[in-house]
Amino acid sequence: MGADLLEQPVVGSRRLSNVLVASMVTIGGVGFLFASLSSYLGRDLLPLGHPAGLVFIPQGLVMGLYSIAAALLATYLWMVIAIDVGAGINRFDKSSGVVTISRRGFRKPISVEIPIKDIKAVKVEVRDGFNTRRRVSLRVQGRRDMPLTRVGEPLPLAQLEQDGAELARFLNVNLEGL
Repeated sequence: MGADLLEQPVVGSRRLSNVLVASMVTIGGVGFLFASLSSYLGRDLLPLGHPAGLVFIPQGLVMGLYSIAAALLATYLWMVIAIDVGAGINRFDKSSGVVTISRRGFRKPISVEIPIKDIKAVKVEVRDGFNTRRRVSLRVQGRRDMPLTRVGEPLPLAQLEQDGAELARFLNVNLEGL
């Protein structure tokens, strides 16, 4: 990459934590399905517990409904992982004078172009506590702050500070929030 171009890849939903959650929901849904079927058929289909001893109405039926809910949720989670929602790139091109922020959406790609001359500062936001927020965003004239970092697990403070300082230096604007 040249001195006039900076590209930052952004990680989407294809992360280990999301795969683990989707796997657990899938396994739980299959477990509820087998418990419901065991209750209906009157014989144990699961190696643990004794689900055949459950009365089908209402307990087995409710377990079947839980399995349907888990199947729907798991399908959604696996689709989001397969599509890799949120993945994209932040492209800062001094030669063309444009910042392009691209993300993969659920149904279609999302792309925002901002003239570099409209960028007033790079903002580093750190808020710890119940609703933790650690992100780098662009202060743009006439618009709300444009977030650049991924959603999900917060970045370490050193990495956040380094990313913000590198971007502010590249764009030749102030760094706010530290």
